[in-house]
Amino acid sequence: MKILKTLAFLALATMSSLPTMGQDLLARQAPIDTKMKAVDSVALHRLIETESYYEAPAADLYDDWDNTHAHSHATELPDTFRISLKNFCMPTDSRVLTSNFGSYIGDTIRAAFDGRVRVVRYEGRGYGKYVVIRHDNGLETYYAHLSKQLVSEDQDVRAGDPIGLGGNTGRSTGSHLHFETRLCGMALNPALMFDFRNQDVVDDYFTFHKSSYQRESQIATRLRGANVGSGEDVELATAAPAASYAQESRFHKVKKGETLFSIAKKRGTTVDTIMKLNHLKKNAKLKAGQILKFN
Repeated sequence: MKILKTLAFLALATMSSLPTMGQDLLARQAPIDTKMKAVDSVALHRLIETESYYEAPAADLYDDWDNTHAHSHATELPDTFRISLKNFCMPTDSRVLTSNFGSYIGDTIRAAFDGRVRVVRYEGRGYGKYVVIRHDNGLETYYAHLSKQLVSEDQDVRAGDPIGLGGNTGRSTGSHLHFETRLCGMALNPALMFDFRNQDVVDDYFTFHKSSYQRESQIATRLRGANVGSGEDVELATAAPAASYAQESRFHKVKKGETLFSIAKKRGTTVDTIMKLNHLKKNAKLKAGQILKFN
């Protein structure tokens, strides 16, 4: 019995003499737990989104956050920058048009990627009602000539979230969406990244190279036939009927394992036609993500 009492006393003494590290941990944790209980799920989700934004490539790329000017040139353009194109959403259900935009006012315009709204303004002699979003991947996208803006500055958005309604405000010849993609204020050719006719991205990533950008831009425009006025923007008719493209060139995005024969069969054409249209040799190796013209 005496031995048991001695052991119990030693155990108690040992516990009381333990470092306060464990107690400090609990003490530090307690306010956090109390705080978390006070935060509802919506606010918590917003907190997570905010922290994710500041850990995104855009946070390291840009030097400023300005709600007053559409074109931000305060950040120096990098020599090389890798842009993730994953989780892309077409701004409209339309495709590229060269003219005859039509009256499609009121169609929903959506955010192309996750990001944060930087500018929501009106420019009577230019963009009209427009929205600028800085995306987590480093790009900024512009949506102009809207009839209505549905977001506010500094608002976080997800790819596919409604941000406005199609319209004809500002300097515009008809109802359409003027869509731009920029990197550190420099307008990039959307054809480098997007295949509007197939409503998809060209690949999961696009790597910008300052030294070879102009050449790559010209090739992309030729391959994808985007309606790019000066290599900087693209005009999209909102809700444009697919029939408008019946006589235009069409493109196929190569998937892993596909061959010229399988693509020709799928697209109802011949291997020789695809080879001729894309200047390919018969033994050419196809890469996943490659864009091929098939008519």
